[in-house]
Amino acid sequence: MEAGRSTSFWEPGSQILWRYRENGAAHFHIARPVTVVRDDHDLLAVWMAPGTECVKPVLADGTSVHEEPLETRYTKPRTVQRGRWFGTGVLKLARPGEPWSVWLFWESGWLFKNWYVNLEEPLVRWDGGVDSEDHFLDISVNPDRSWDWRDEDEFAQAQRDGLMDAAQAEQVRRAGRSAVDVIRSWGAPYSDGWQHWRPDPSWSVPLLPEDWDRTPAHLSS
Repeated sequence: MEAGRSTSFWEPGSQILWRYRENGAAHFHIARPVTVVRDDHDLLAVWMAPGTECVKPVLADGTSVHEEPLETRYTKPRTVQRGRWFGTGVLKLARPGEPWSVWLFWESGWLFKNWYVNLEEPLVRWDGGVDSEDHFLDISVNPDRSWDWRDEDEFAQAQRDGLMDAAQAEQVRRAGRSAVDVIRSWGAPYSDGWQHWRPDPSWSVPLLPEDWDRTPAHLSS
């Protein structure tokens, strides 16, 4: 992974980590090596290539989290597992301080599928990448500008399981409403033409480092 000061910007082609902490915990349970497309005061854009080795949460016995019934999905013991991102790649866009990122998905042959608004804590930058915490509730945005709430059941279950209190849940809803306002007005990034973007063919697939879960230096005591 290329490293730079957390207050500087990464050059296009730099390889960094995009990570999520486990909800209600301090450790990381999602880590995805990505390539920087653009990084400036207005936007961080990164590309997660097909076949990228990532870290994802699984149940302690190795079962996929999403195979577990919702009622016990967040209370059963978990661990993490390495695995490769199959299918087409994902372009992720995040504006500084915004409590969501927007992901672009394509079908095979670069047929644009949809935007996906991932509600989350604003990204925190460090030398090796960016960190956040997922907020369960998401929004799917279609090319015809229609949109739908996603994972409302998981959002409700997370509250029942104590992973999010009432005040936090209201903050997430407020962020969701703000994201919907941007969709309805068709502001950035939807109006910016990112669906026509393509990765530099010279880019290699970033490797997952052994210390993918390291504590950023600026957070160390």
